[in-house]
Amino acid sequence: MSTATLGASNLKKVLMSACLLGKKVRYDGGSLSVHDQLVERWVSEGRIVSVCPEVEAGMSIPRKPAEIVQGNGNTVLDGETDVIEKGGNVVTDDFIAGASIALELCKKFNIEIAVLAESSPSCGSSFIYDGSFSGNRTPGIGVTVALLRRHGIQVFSQHEIKDADKAIHAGPG
Repeated sequence: MSTATLGASNLKKVLMSACLLGKKVRYDGGSLSVHDQLVERWVSEGRIVSVCPEVEAGMSIPRKPAEIVQGNGNTVLDGETDVIEKGGNVVTDDFIAGASIALELCKKFNIEIAVLAESSPSCGSSFIYDGSFSGNRTPGIGVTVALLRRHGIQVFSQHEIKDADKAIHAGPG
């Protein structure tokens, strides 16, 4: 094996929301493309593992907007609250399944760092919508973020890419 190949295989991978990479997987069929030199470098280095927890769990594109009602990702995982689509359909199981798939990707690729889409009921790492479907955000984390953090994975939003890059380059690897 060449040194170049060996070095590439030892690069720390980053789990990243597919919508941030320009994939049209959001509930409304859109994306949240991030145009950042660090992300472009990660892509060229082969660091990125892309995921959309909702799509991985089998939810459609587009789909009804969903929000966590009276809680956050931790209270969803603890069975204390639900993720509800606008109109009232409970989609908690889909969100937990998607979070589990994201965690399995982290285990498979030895991922310790994720960059996920802020405000999402799956991927929000600082803010989520408040469950009223009125556009109000509240401090909190999504279901996928809660599960990943419970397993020691550092999660950053698309607004914290420099911090994520520092974490990637901290320590061995």
